[in-house]
Amino acid sequence: MLMPPRFDDPAWLDAQYNNRARVADAMTQLAKWADASALVRQRSARQMLDLRYGDGPSETLDVFAAAAPNAPVLIYIHGGYWRSLDKSDFSFIAPSFVADGAMVVVPNYALCPAVSVEDIALQMVKAVAWTWRHAAAHGGNPDRIALVGHSAGAHLAAMLLSCRWKQVDEALPLQPLAGALAISGLYDLEPIRRTEFLQVDLKLTAAQVNRLSPAFFPRPKAGKLYAVVGADE
Repeated sequence: MLMPPRFDDPAWLDAQYNNRARVADAMTQLAKWADASALVRQRSARQMLDLRYGDGPSETLDVFAAAAPNAPVLIYIHGGYWRSLDKSDFSFIAPSFVADGAMVVVPNYALCPAVSVEDIALQMVKAVAWTWRHAAAHGGNPDRIALVGHSAGAHLAAMLLSCRWKQVDEALPLQPLAGALAISGLYDLEPIRRTEFLQVDLKLTAAQVNRLSPAFFPRPKAGKLYAVVGADE
C-alpha cells in the first residue's frame, strides 16, 4: 500500500529525495560512470569535445558524430539535482546510440548555487538551439532531434518541450524537438523546495516553483514526452 506524501515532514522528504543515502553503492556507481566515460573519450574517433554553445564558462557540449550523414540526433541532459555532476561523467551514453546510427550531444550546464534552476533551463534552451543550427555540420539531421534526460535532466527535458522557441530566435522552428524521454524526473518542484539538504543549494522560491514545474504546464502543441521511472522508485 502506498503511503501518502508528507511534504511537511523534513525527515520524510530527506528520506525520499536523498538518493545517495538511499542507494548503498551510489558513489561506486557514479565512479563507474566516470571511468566508463573516460574510456569512451579515449577510444572514440568521432568526437568533438567542449564545443561552445554559449559564452558562459560552463556552456559547452560534447558531440559524438554518426558515421553516416543525415543521422537522427540525441541530446542527453545529465542529472545531479541541478547542483552536481558534469557532462564528462556521461560520455558512456554515446557509443551504443552512435553504433545504431545516431549523433549524440551531451551538454554541460552551470550548477547551483552559483546559478538558479531557471538559469540552467535557459542554458539548455541555448544548447538545443545550437544543436539545431549545427547538427548538419556534424552529420545530424536538424529535423530529427530528440532529448533524453535523467532526474534533474528529465525535468529540463520536460521544460524544453514547452519552450516558446520563436521567442528565442525567429529562425527556429515552432518545435525543434521530436520528443523527449524523461527518466526518473522531477516535475513538481514544491517538494524539492521543502527538502532542506537540496534547498541549501537550490534556493527555490514559491514563484520559481510555479514557473519551473512542468507538471502543471499546458500540454505542448508538438513533441511527445515519454516519462519512465525505475521499478523501485
